[in-house]
Amino acid sequence: MSCPICKKTSSVDKKIMPFCSSRCKEVDLYKWFSGSYSIPVVEYDDISEEELEKLQNLPEEEDK
Repeated sequence: MSCPICKKTSSVDKKIMPFCSSRCKEVDLYKWFSGSYSIPVVEYDDISEEELEKLQNLPEEEDK
């Protein structure tokens, strides 16, 4: 398994897994605190009623 920050081999130390070092663990934590990680959101206020209906009527993808 590789470190999600630097892609080196992850440590076997459970305290810092899945990272390779404490430094990479802290870099990841900083990204969470600073807001670098986010989930894209659609602002419905900026979408017309027609576009909103189209989004709501889209067929859901089946798990394959």
